[in-house]
Amino acid sequence: MCVVCVRPEWQERERARGACRLCRRAIVLRELAQHGSITLGQDNPPGKAGQVASGQGPASAGAPFDANRAHMARVYDFWLGGKDNFAADRAVADQVAAAYPDIRIAVRAQRAFLARAVHFLVTQAGIRQFLDIGTGLPSANNTHQVAQAAAPQTRVVYVDNDPIVLNHARALLTSSPEGATAYIDADLRDTGPILERATAVLDFGQPVAVMLLGILQGIPDQEEPGAIIARLMDAVPSGSYLALTQIAGDVAADEVAKGVQRYNDQAAAPVAARTHAEVGRFFSGLDLVEPGVVQVHRWRAGTGDVGSGRNLAIYAGVGRKP
Repeated sequence: MCVVCVRPEWQERERARGACRLCRRAIVLRELAQHGSITLGQDNPPGKAGQVASGQGPASAGAPFDANRAHMARVYDFWLGGKDNFAADRAVADQVAAAYPDIRIAVRAQRAFLARAVHFLVTQAGIRQFLDIGTGLPSANNTHQVAQAAAPQTRVVYVDNDPIVLNHARALLTSSPEGATAYIDADLRDTGPILERATAVLDFGQPVAVMLLGILQGIPDQEEPGAIIARLMDAVPSGSYLALTQIAGDVAADEVAKGVQRYNDQAAAPVAARTHAEVGRFFSGLDLVEPGVVQVHRWRAGTGDVGSGRNLAIYAGVGRKP
């Protein structure tokens, strides 16, 4: 039974706890109207933002905090010049860079792709809603910043399962007054809870851009990343988009293989490189936006963009759901 419908006075004390979906959405939208941002969750104590668990237990159960094991979000942070990383992250990052020296440029190029892709989706595709899974640590030009600069009413839901990212979620919850941002603490594999919680902010009756940048390499083939993508895209209507990046296994193949092995030997969760054909299959059933699946710095690049004139071992692409 919905506690909100039965006892309206509980709305302020309990917010969305025990509420049905309609009531939970109404409560969250009221908060968004007042504050422009929220961390979405099942049990929101009075005066605090909640968290979303994966359905397996407490929030971040899929990514226990361990400063002695490298985590991709923190390794990327180091490569991007950030400070939210530990000695284990830096050690692995240096070892990978020794094997594949262009990794720092490739990661910067991936960040630049995010900005170009989001700008395209807002200004040319008319997208006003984003589900950004595998958010990583806040940096320059986060999804909501790029999107709301062009369309202030844009709504963005971020998803990640690294406790460090959760600690920095406030930096991602700085929405424009007209739009909204939210953060869900969950694992990409748990598509059901992610989609359920995201409905508090996103209208899945309208097109949504699903962003999967730098996260699919963390899903091994036996866990069927293509099926995960299919579940996400099945939940969004025609006119929605998928934007993704993936470590390339057939660009600088020997160097990348050595770097991946060094990372996997010491990281909390392994990663996998994939070929151009494998990445292309992630867009099954979608219409690829030109220029298709290409090296990350070559997707609608401008003069002087990061990585110009190089071969970088990250693929990128954007597809539209017909």
